[in-house]
Amino acid sequence: MFEPSGEGAAVGRGALRTVRRGWLWLVKNTLNRVTTPLARGGFGPLALVRHVGRKTGRRYETPLLLARLGDDFVAELTYGPSVSWYRNVEAAGRCEVVVGGRAVAIERIEVLPAEDGLRAFGYPAALVLRLLRRRDFRLLKRAATR
Repeated sequence: MFEPSGEGAAVGRGALRTVRRGWLWLVKNTLNRVTTPLARGGFGPLALVRHVGRKTGRRYETPLLLARLGDDFVAELTYGPSVSWYRNVEAAGRCEVVVGGRAVAIERIEVLPAEDGLRAFGYPAALVLRLLRRRDFRLLKRAATR
């Protein structure tokens, strides 16, 4: 049986990394530029995650789909846990989400079992996520109001 290893496997992984970086750049510089103003205004199913860069200290807004789970929110990590917004939130331990035009403070983020994440998104979104084999969900815990 053939198992990729050595130089060929390294080249393959490098090429995949390059394609992934290119895809994320394209999303950031096209789709996100259109969806961010919509999410900020509370239009459609989009939400914003406001976070601070772990290296730059700059403030960022990233549009994504969130589902409600009680007072908290569920995010599906479409591009995995290595995307910048998630790494920034993980490093800071907090962020803010804008849902329906209203800002909500998030005090922590936790790994959520896939079945719980799928259930939070409900039908038909859960069906689509299941067909796409999405298994990476995070629970964004709302900060206690004072």
